[in-house]
Amino acid sequence: MSRLRRLSEERGSALVEFVFIALVVFVPLIYIVAGFSAVQRGVFASTAAAREAGRAIATSPDPVTGQERALRAAALAVEDQSVDVTDLRVAYAPPGADCAAAGGYSPTLTPGEEFSVCVTVTVRIPLLPQFIEANTATGQFVVERDRYVDG
Repeated sequence: MSRLRRLSEERGSALVEFVFIALVVFVPLIYIVAGFSAVQRGVFASTAAAREAGRAIATSPDPVTGQERALRAAALAVEDQSVDVTDLRVAYAPPGADCAAAGGYSPTLTPGEEFSVCVTVTVRIPLLPQFIEANTATGQFVVERDRYVDG
C-alpha cells in the first residue's frame, strides 16, 4: 500500500522534469549551435569572397575596373553565404605579406604582379544586440597576374 501511495503522490512530476531539462539543456545547446553556424558561415563567406575578388581583379584590364569588379564579386560571394554585405571590407596586401599589412597597397595589375586580396566580414552572433562588439572573419587569396597579358 505505501508503494502505491508514493506513486500517486509523484503523479505529473515526469512532465515537469522533462520541461525543466528541456529549458536548461536544449535551449542553450540550440543557441550554441546557431552561434557556431553563424561564425562558420562568416568564415566561409570571407574565404569565398577573397577567392572571387582575386579572380575578378586578376582578369581585369586596369586597376580601377579591377577593384570595382573585385568589390562586386566579393559582395556576391558574401551574399551567397547569407551574410550581411554592409560589413564587407576588401583590401590588398603586398607580395609575401599577410592580411595584417593590408590596406596601404594598391595593385597596379602589371604582368607578373603578385599580391594578396584580403576580405574581412563582420560576423554577428544571433540574438546579441548590435552594440556588442562583433567578431570578424578574414579570408586571403594570393593573386599572381599572368605574365603574358595583352595591352
